[in-house]
Amino acid sequence: MAKSSNTPDTKQLDETLRALQGGLTSIPLSTANTTIDDWQEVLQQSGIPALQDIDRELGNLQSMLSVGAKGLDGKAIGRSLSMLGSQTTQVAATTQGELRSSLTALADLLLRAGGDLEQEA
Repeated sequence: MAKSSNTPDTKQLDETLRALQGGLTSIPLSTANTTIDDWQEVLQQSGIPALQDIDRELGNLQSMLSVGAKGLDGKAIGRSLSMLGSQTTQVAATTQGELRSSLTALADLLLRAGGDLEQEA
């Protein structure tokens, strides 16, 4: 991932954090899909195996979101978000400085949102 706070990855991470802090239901499906596409591009270009795993899980999540609002499976989406949170926690553990803090915050948001969806569904 990014090594300095001026890289596009950090800006993208901050934008993702802000969106998730507003709650999952505040994010339109089209915005979620665009955000996933943007992250997949960054992750695919990284060449880092742990990030490739996140890329694959983002693809799974995007497939679940592509059915439209009426066909969403909250429990499955929750499991995917929880998986993404766990994977992000692992990446954060090997990262330094401000980026580590942001990744940890993202992981926490994903885990919380995933757990909430798994319990509601």
